[in-house]
Amino acid sequence: MCDITAVLTVDLLAQVLDWLHDSRDLKSCRLVSRAFLQAERMHRRAIRALRLGPLPVLLRRYVGSLQSLDLSSCPSLDDSALSLSIPCPNNLRSVSLSRATGVTWRGLEVLASVCPRIEAIDISHCVGFGDREAAAVAKACWLKELRIDKCLNVTDVGLAKVAVGCSRLEKLGIKWCFEISDIGIDLLVKKCLELRELDISYLKVGNESLRSIASLSKLEDLALVGCEYIDDEGLYFLSNGNCSLQSIDISRCENVTSVGLTTLAEGQQRLRKINAGNCSPVLTSTFVSKLCTLGDTLIILKLDKLQLLASALEIVGKNCRNLLEIGLSKCNGVNDEGISWLVEGCTHLSTIDLTCCLLVTDKSLLSIATCCRGVKCLRLESCVLISEKGLDQIASCCTDLKEIDLTDCNVNDNALKCLSRCSELLVLKVGLCSGVSDIGLSFIGTNCSKLLELDLYRCTAITDDGLAAISNGCKRLKKLNLCYCNQISDTGLAHLQLEELSDLELRGMVRITSSGITAMAMGCRSLTQLDLKRCYSIDDAGMWALAQYTENLRQLTISYCTVTGLGLCHILGSLRCLQDVKMVHLSWVSIEGFELALRASCGKLKKVKLLGKLQDVLSSELLQTLQSRGCRIRWVNKPLVFKG
Repeated sequence: MCDITAVLTVDLLAQVLDWLHDSRDLKSCRLVSRAFLQAERMHRRAIRALRLGPLPVLLRRYVGSLQSLDLSSCPSLDDSALSLSIPCPNNLRSVSLSRATGVTWRGLEVLASVCPRIEAIDISHCVGFGDREAAAVAKACWLKELRIDKCLNVTDVGLAKVAVGCSRLEKLGIKWCFEISDIGIDLLVKKCLELRELDISYLKVGNESLRSIASLSKLEDLALVGCEYIDDEGLYFLSNGNCSLQSIDISRCENVTSVGLTTLAEGQQRLRKINAGNCSPVLTSTFVSKLCTLGDTLIILKLDKLQLLASALEIVGKNCRNLLEIGLSKCNGVNDEGISWLVEGCTHLSTIDLTCCLLVTDKSLLSIATCCRGVKCLRLESCVLISEKGLDQIASCCTDLKEIDLTDCNVNDNALKCLSRCSELLVLKVGLCSGVSDIGLSFIGTNCSKLLELDLYRCTAITDDGLAAISNGCKRLKKLNLCYCNQISDTGLAHLQLEELSDLELRGMVRITSSGITAMAMGCRSLTQLDLKRCYSIDDAGMWALAQYTENLRQLTISYCTVTGLGLCHILGSLRCLQDVKMVHLSWVSIEGFELALRASCGKLKKVKLLGKLQDVLSSELLQTLQSRGCRIRWVNKPLVFKG
């Protein structure tokens, strides 16, 4: 038999790997032979590390090819670990340090020096990031993309440092940086002339910032979500500026009215995406009529929570025929007539959001099925007037449907039988649908093998048999919500043998015990998020099983479980990737148990939820140590009860 590695060079093998997208397939290739291992080393461009231990070895192995490094999931990442992890020289172009609260200006200076050609840094949600850290980042003079969202200590001074040092910036996110004002935005605009994408959502800036931003000739994407001091005057500046906007998000800007939106549509005629949701509640016909000037370019339009009449949707349908996505969530006045007018003109729609449009019935679904056969995403949460009749039309005509949300729609097994004909379905949400039972899940399990996400929240008719059908047929599931499905027992959990499952919610499932958790943990070793709140029969044995089998677990909720201090200490000390723990009302854990458990996990936890009364009895030294290492503690004001 001919050895393929003797025929194909390493370069050709690397090209073969370009066709493999599943991480498990890549891992299998790596184990075939040394030639395949060498090809994989040449091919690897990105690494997302879950823990620091093996990181230096990995980086040395891929130092020649690696361009992107994601350390956002690494607990205990600090300046020293960051400095030791990154080899020099390297070809890194992108580094993510999101939520790396232990990294300060010292680590960032090292990063800038050992990665001289770095182009993208994400350090968002780092509570300690301030002006000094911004000055360190500014030393990366080739930087093109920077995200410092929710870095609350950054002021105009820090932004000025970045603007002066990183004049090549093309993408900048400063969302929730509340200390930045109009002055900082003005200096940024004067120094960073290459900006193409800018996110200043929730900043306390006003119209003067938009006057400055309007001079950016290359700006294409602008996000202004929740900027409460911006009004129609600011949009007037944008409409008459030099920028050629293609996308604007002004959702939740309460002082923006239809007048400002109309002005914007008149002045920015290259707009492809508009999100004006939750602005002025009344949308005038003047603005809607101006959308006709964007008819050739507009592909995404979101008008959530606005007052819309059928006549407005008729205008959109007639003039915006290239629309691919429409958002009408919680829009008063949306009815079957309006949807019919809309889809008759916008036949290319692939995403339609009708969440909480209470007047929509099966007639709308029939119109969508008839006119928009290529629809891929349909959100119908709380559309209580639809039934299996409309869904049957959708399933018959829209065979490429990939996502549908039917939460709180009162659909039943017949509806799932219809939807099971959509073999390309990836996301299915039927929470709060009491008519869904094992029969409906058997149809889904048999025909929807590609399903990645399934939401069965409070589907109380589902039993162990239904869970078995899903587990046997939908092997690629990554996210599963079974909260308050109270008929499911340990037998059902034992059916969960899903290698790719990462997010599992079991809140309020009172019939499951530690035996079921053990069986589930053995079959679902890729879990990163697990919710066990109000699972009253789960005790220390369940914690030991999780510690042994789910080593990648990052987020855990065990509030109201019957865990003792021993089990809590073991799981918090054993799980090296654990970062977020909610442990309210653990009545069997003593003060000493909480102390030992928190000390065992000190340095890796980023978020903890505890009873407020513990703040008075836990060691102040322990709490200070946790907070100094970047752990945010949320205190819940409820009575403290001990049973142990």
